[in-house]
Amino acid sequence: MTIETSNPVDSPSLVQTTKKQSRNKWLPWLIAVSLLGGIGYATYYQVAVSPRQEARRRVLTQPVERQTLAITVAANGTVKPERSINLSPKNSGILKRLLVKEGDIVKQGQILAYMDDSNLQGQLTQARGQLAQAEANLQKAQAGNRPQDIAQAQAQLDEAQANLQKAEAGNRPQDIAQAQARLASSQANLQKAEDDFRRNQELYNAGAIALQIVNQKRADRDSAQAQVNEARQALALQQAGSRPEDIAQVRAVVKQRQEALALLQAGSRREDIDAARAQVMSARGSLQNIQSQINDTILRAPFDGVITQKYADPGAFVTPTTSGSAVSSATSSSILSLAATNEVVANLSESNVAKIRLGQKVTIRADAYPGKTFTGEVSQIAAQATVEQNVTSFQIKVALSDPQNLLRSGMNVEADFQVDRVENALVIPTASVVRRENATGVFVMGANDRPVFTRIQIGVTANNFTEVKSGLAGNEKVLLSFPPGMRPQSRPRGGLLPGTGGGRRSSS
Repeated sequence: MTIETSNPVDSPSLVQTTKKQSRNKWLPWLIAVSLLGGIGYATYYQVAVSPRQEARRRVLTQPVERQTLAITVAANGTVKPERSINLSPKNSGILKRLLVKEGDIVKQGQILAYMDDSNLQGQLTQARGQLAQAEANLQKAQAGNRPQDIAQAQAQLDEAQANLQKAEAGNRPQDIAQAQARLASSQANLQKAEDDFRRNQELYNAGAIALQIVNQKRADRDSAQAQVNEARQALALQQAGSRPEDIAQVRAVVKQRQEALALLQAGSRREDIDAARAQVMSARGSLQNIQSQINDTILRAPFDGVITQKYADPGAFVTPTTSGSAVSSATSSSILSLAATNEVVANLSESNVAKIRLGQKVTIRADAYPGKTFTGEVSQIAAQATVEQNVTSFQIKVALSDPQNLLRSGMNVEADFQVDRVENALVIPTASVVRRENATGVFVMGANDRPVFTRIQIGVTANNFTEVKSGLAGNEKVLLSFPPGMRPQSRPRGGLLPGTGGGRRSSS
């Protein structure tokens, strides 16, 4: 039997190999255990430790501060136009032009539409002509007579006066002497005719001439006698002068010419001027009446507002209707519907109406514009209450300040009436006020970041802030939340949970 002795069992190389194999067996297990421990610790830290530290860091506090608190009375209201009317012409007619459309914003006095006025233009021209004629007559009456008319009347008066002087003075001596000479000549002719007649008579008696010659001489004698008589009468007329009747007639002519001249010099009578002025006024009234009818064909906006509806188009025949009527029979004959600037109409309970006064500031909020507020002021307080469902309230109207016209008619809004103000008040968030130990107070951060309950006396509450009348110095920080495990136990008998503030805020 042969025994191998070159590699004994307990040789050094054999021992090292055995140790190396043993180490390779337990090293993976050690690494796996370490990894599992690290993962477990990380999981524990994320689940238990980290949220607790994060919660400690997220504890909400709010410093006590001073500010002005506005005490308000809240009420629900509705946006309504201040005025709303239907526009129609004053007289029936055809709509000629329409200058606006629905939604247009118009100013007071702005022209909205034109009615057909063709039938009135002729009457306007006639009325202007009548007025011009009446004014000319008035000017003529006021100016009096022309100088040429007065001069003509003066000349006629002078002529009549000369005739009167002539009649009153009688005939001139020359005229009488001429009449006497004519009488003497007539007498001489008569004497000659008588002599011829006698001679021829004698000759006829003697049979020397014919009877015809004698008759002719007799006719010549008679004619000469008539001329003598005429001349004698003319001389007597010249010697007697003008008759009283002739003088009176000439004097009457002079008087008439004097009155005519005085009338021309005096001008028109006061009554004639008044009558002419009355005619001017009458003509002017007729013109104004026609002009007014033409002006009535122009429809203007009676106040600032917005066109809410259109009822007629150009060419339609429209008739007058009640401006404020809203029934279909009225709107069907209207042209437009005009609404004035919007206002808020709210109803306040009788317990709060005594706090409202004219000009009071109002804050308005609408659901249509979240986060946006509008301002206004009280413009009217109803003098009489309204009772609905046994609730007595007063209607309050608020004038809006809405330059962009965002609020539309019919919107529901909330109105806060600013009835009072508390200046420089020490305030805390209303959510921090709690009831504990039969007292009202807050929790402030104390030593070691522990919440400490502090009693306070509160005042009014507004805008999520509550007035602190006593209990705090003003440099504290009140807690709005608590670290985990530090929230005080709520006491139902004491009253409120944190965040249920005990302030006062009036409402309708």
